[in-house]
Order: sequence, then structure tokens, then C-alpha cells
Amino acid sequence: MHHIEPESIALSIWSPPYFVGKSYERDLSFDDWTGLIRVVIGGHAPALVPGGFVAINIADILCFADEGIPRVQADVVSTKRSPVTREMALEAKARHPEFSRHELAALLGCSEQTVDRRLNHNNVRGGKYATQTKVKTVAGLIESWAEAAGLFLYDRRIWVKDPAWANSRWHSLSYRAVDEFEYIFILWKPGITKVDRRRLSPAEWREWGSRGMWDIGSVRANDDHEAKFPVELPRRLVRLLTEPGELVLDPFVGSGTTAVAAIELSRRFMGFELLPEYVRLARTAVDRARRRASDEGAHLACERGKIQAAA
Repeated sequence: MHHIEPESIALSIWSPPYFVGKSYERDLSFDDWTGLIRVVIGGHAPALVPGGFVAINIADILCFADEGIPRVQADVVSTKRSPVTREMALEAKARHPEFSRHELAALLGCSEQTVDRRLNHNNVRGGKYATQTKVKTVAGLIESWAEAAGLFLYDRRIWVKDPAWANSRWHSLSYRAVDEFEYIFILWKPGITKVDRRRLSPAEWREWGSRGMWDIGSVRANDDHEAKFPVELPRRLVRLLTEPGELVLDPFVGSGTTAVAAIELSRRFMGFELLPEYVRLARTAVDRARRRASDEGAHLACERGKIQAAA
């Protein structure tokens, strides 16, 4: 970030590692992750133009292993295969204190494992020996790191996406909700912000420009990158918050989605990526977007020429 020319970035759009167990973040501790995001946010303070924005797309919660929290126990009665209850096991043991677990199982007509689970009440989400998962909200962290850098929370949008059935860790034996939305936190650098409602049509302002919830379908196949977001997400932010020719940054380029949106909308683009395979992926996406933009420009010039000739 310190290599960026001061006061050159009009808008930064990025989606950092969410600290939820993706392959590219497995070597990060929680302290590593918080240090990374804090440093990147802080690096935007000198890079942004006065009145410029940072838009961070991130999940509403973090989840990570934590030895310090109690084990989450769940008596999932709706999925039990044996009708034997804890009360029945306790009563049998009280009547036959000399019985082994095997003998109690034979008496109750169930497995020894069932007896152990009922007596010790060890139906633990995540397994009897696995470290439990801590769930932590992210909004307060982002806001505090931003203010420490001299940036301020300007707005937040909620991206309503498709439910993450395949990846959700909450969709089996708990009351936790399926993951189906993320936040877009918009940070502002003090300065004059140009507000031009002509950037969108009146219908677009009604449908999403002034709406807090954006309903955008998820990427259907994360076959080349495991955490892609749809191009419509940065496309809306670029249209809403920048003018043609301004510079858009993505410090976590990934597959290059923000770059593609910027190129499509005639904005300049800058991005960083650490993993070589994603650098190649992003460059391919950028090259394709530039070719499309060039072809569309040539087609538009041709059509304008035809109109002028006809006139």
C-alpha cells in the first residue's frame, strides 16, 4: 500500500480473507488476520483522494477455533435413532449400579455408544474432542480500525446472496442460520465528495442506488478460485461512487472481478495479489475485459460513423 501515489485512489473495492477456513488463510492465526486487515485499511488513508471511499465486502461473522470457549452441546432429539433417553439410562444405572456399560446397553436394547452419550451428555457439536468454533461479529472491528487510520464508516450495504448450502457449517445440527448475506462496509476519507445522481437512471436509484439491501446471485461455480463474488457487486459500487477515468484499487485481486468491472466502466485500475496462480487468473480476466472493451469501442465508433454519414 505504501507504494501507491498519495491521494490517487478514488475508490478501493476488496474482499479480504474472511477467516473462516479457506485454503489460502489456513496459515493465519486470528492475530495474523486482524493485523493484516488493520494494516491494509490503514494504508488507504494516504492513498485515497479526499472524499474518496473504501468498500469492503466481508461476511458478517468470523468463525474460528478457540480453546477458550465452552463446548457447544446439543441434544438433537429430532435425529436420534434410539428411543432411549438420558432419564432411562440414569434410571437403569441407579437400579443396577454394578452393571457395566455393555450390560446396561443390553438391558436398554441400544448400543454402548448410546449409553455413553446419554449418561455423559456428550452430544457435542463438532465432536467430543474437536476445538469449538468461536463466532464473532466483524462490524465493530472494521469500524475501529478505520477510525484509528482517520477513515470513517460512511455507509453499509447488505448483499443478499444465494444460501451457501454446500459451504455452510450451520445447516445440520444447530439453530444457526444458513449463510446467505454479507456486508459491504463503505469507509470515507474526509474531504469533499462529489454527489451526482446522474450516474444512475431514476429506476436504478429506486431499485438499488438508495437501497440498503442488494439482491445479487452468487457466482455459480468457484472452479478456479474458491471465493469469487459476482461482477455486479463491484460494478454497482464503481458506478455509484466514481467517475469515468478515476482510479479504482483492489488490494486482494483474486480472480480479477473488480478489475473487470472497472475496465467495463472506463475506469483505471490497480490491484495487488500475492498468490502466483491468482495473478495469472486475474491477468487473463483483465486481458479479456480489455479486448471486449476495445471491440465494443470499435463497434461504437463504426456505428457513430454510419450515423454521421447518413446525416
